[in-house]
Amino acid sequence: MKLFGSSRIGLGGAPLAGLFSPVADADAVATVQAAWDEGWRYFDTAPHYGLGLAEERLGAGLAGKPRSEYVLSSKVGRVIYEADSPEPDGEGFAVMSNRRRRWDFSRDGVLQSIEDSLRRLDVDRLDVVFVHDPDDHYEEAVATAFPTLIELRDQGVIGAIGSGMNQTAMLTRFVREVDIDAIMLAGRYTLLDPDGLDDVLPACLENNVQVVAVGVFNSGLLSQPRPAADATFNYAPAPPALIEKTSNLADLCESHGVTLPAVALKFPLFHPAVAGIAVGCRTPSEVHTNAALARTEVPAPLWPALKSAGLLREDAPTPG
Repeated sequence: MKLFGSSRIGLGGAPLAGLFSPVADADAVATVQAAWDEGWRYFDTAPHYGLGLAEERLGAGLAGKPRSEYVLSSKVGRVIYEADSPEPDGEGFAVMSNRRRRWDFSRDGVLQSIEDSLRRLDVDRLDVVFVHDPDDHYEEAVATAFPTLIELRDQGVIGAIGSGMNQTAMLTRFVREVDIDAIMLAGRYTLLDPDGLDDVLPACLENNVQVVAVGVFNSGLLSQPRPAADATFNYAPAPPALIEKTSNLADLCESHGVTLPAVALKFPLFHPAVAGIAVGCRTPSEVHTNAALARTEVPAPLWPALKSAGLLREDAPTPG
């Protein structure tokens, strides 16, 4: 199935659940509406995000939208269950909840996770289901999670299957060893970390697997025209050498009349394996900002200039 329309950009759902800081229900729903108004038709979420809260809020934002007009993905690997008392979520989401999560890649866990996701999203089907973060669960993912998803795909219950991870090595194994349709590649094909070129992206081309590139700003370092001294890279403080490199990237972008975030957002889209990108947004303003970046024309001479300056790999696909 084709994951993206002509815009090739979609909404990542983690911030809707208050990733790192709270988000009100109304703001989350308005963010989904803003993405729709911008023409985005790919929406991604997961049970992990806010213990199901992101799915509920995304479902509320998509309520009434024609189901045939958008692509919806969620994930399996963590099952959400009810506990006796509320407590703060300990995995980065600003929520207080009776809910807890547990790792579960079993057949029953996959089936339960999908059923629960459909209920929280208030939809009758998921277009794509990703096995989520199976870094420490390779054997169970291959033995039970993927076969269950393949069975559901073959039955027409779901449209496509894959895996979403923050690494390339295991994703490459899945692409080569399992009959999957897509991967979600988080932070491993960006201006600062294009290492997906070494393994997973060629494997996807060889096996006709579509790539959804996410984390294109590497959790913050590439999200501003100039990097701040306290910027984060992959959710940790960015080392000084990386901040210096990012500053050099920003200088060269500015010399060509374009901002660093616009270039960072565009870069993954030139690889032939990348179907599109998903960006996490928590407010309508963030959606509109990212949509404007996506519409920005990056001057063609910038790409060879980045390579000549040693700021971009020579083998990274770019226009021309």
